[in-house]
Amino acid sequence: MSELTVTRPARLRPRRLRRTPALRDLVAETRVAAEQLVMPHFVLPTSEADVPIPSMPGISQLGIETLLGHVESDLALGIRSVLLFGHPHEGGKTPDGGAAAAANGAVQSAVRRLRETFGDSLLVMTDVCLCAYTDHGHCGVLRDGRVANDESLGPLVDAALSHAEAGADVVAPSDMMDGRVAAIRDALDGSGHDEVVLMSYAVKYASAYYGPFRDAADSTPGTGDRKSYQMDSRNVLEAIREADLDAAEGADLLMVKPALPYLDVVRAVRETTDLPLAAYNVSGEYSAVKAAAAKGWLDESGVVRENLLAIKRAGADIVITYHARDALAGGWL
Repeated sequence: MSELTVTRPARLRPRRLRRTPALRDLVAETRVAAEQLVMPHFVLPTSEADVPIPSMPGISQLGIETLLGHVESDLALGIRSVLLFGHPHEGGKTPDGGAAAAANGAVQSAVRRLRETFGDSLLVMTDVCLCAYTDHGHCGVLRDGRVANDESLGPLVDAALSHAEAGADVVAPSDMMDGRVAAIRDALDGSGHDEVVLMSYAVKYASAYYGPFRDAADSTPGTGDRKSYQMDSRNVLEAIREADLDAAEGADLLMVKPALPYLDVVRAVRETTDLPLAAYNVSGEYSAVKAAAAKGWLDESGVVRENLLAIKRAGADIVITYHARDALAGGWL
C-alpha cells in the first residue's frame, strides 16, 4: 500500500470558516437587512379593497384603508419603506394623464393616510409616471404617434408636486423622459419642497420582465412599445451616461431596473457614482420564482435569499422587492 501524500499544507483550510452557521455569519461579506428593503404597493382609489393579481401570487391591488393594515403588519416585520403605484378613478384615463396629479388620487390620498397614521416611522416613496393614467398606456404625452419628451415634462412635474404636497418623503420618476429630473427638482425646490428626496429610475431598460406589473398597474401600451424611451438591453455605457446625467440634474438616489438580468449594470453604476443606489427586483423576476416554487421546481426561500444577496453583492444599497414580506416573515434572510 502506498503512503498517503498530502500535497496541500494542512494549515491552509478555508473550510474552517464555513464549519458552523455562527462562523459563516461572522465572516459573511454581504448582508441583506430589513431596513434596506422597499415593499411596492398598488393602490386603488377606494377605501377597502384587496384584489389579488393573478400573475403576481401574494400581491394585491389594495384600497387605501386596506393598505394601512398591510403596512402596519409589514412595519412589525421591519419593512420601513414603501413604494406606491396608483390607479385612476373610473374613467380617469386621458391622453395627457392629468389624473396622475389629482389631489384626491389614490396615491395622494394614500400618502396622506400613511403619514397621518405612521408619521416618520414609515418612509413613503411614490412612483411618478403617466402610464397608468393615459388612455394610450405610454409614459408621456403622444404627438403623431410618438411620445413627446418635452411636452411630457409638465404633467410629470405636476404629479411629483402633488405627491410632495400630500407628504411623500421620496418622489421617483420612472418615465425615462430626458430632463425630467432637473424639471422636478427645480419645481420641488421652487415650491418649498426642497427636503423631498428625488429617486430617479436613472437606468430603466425596456424589459420583458415587466409583464406582470402591467397587469397590476393596468399600464400596457395600447400601441407600439417603450423602446424609444426606455433603455436598450444591449447597452452598459449608456447606463453610466444616464446615471451621470440624473446625478448632475439633482437626483438624490439612483436606480437600476430590472435587477437580476442587469447585475453587471448595477456594478458598473456603483463604481461610477457615490450616490446611494437602488435596484428593482421587478414583477417578472418575482413571478418566475413564485411559479417555479408552486411547481416544486425551486426552493423559494433559498432562491429568494440568493437573488437578494446577488443584488446587494453587485453593489445596490437599496432593494425594491415584492419578496420583502415573505423573506422577513419566513426568516429567509
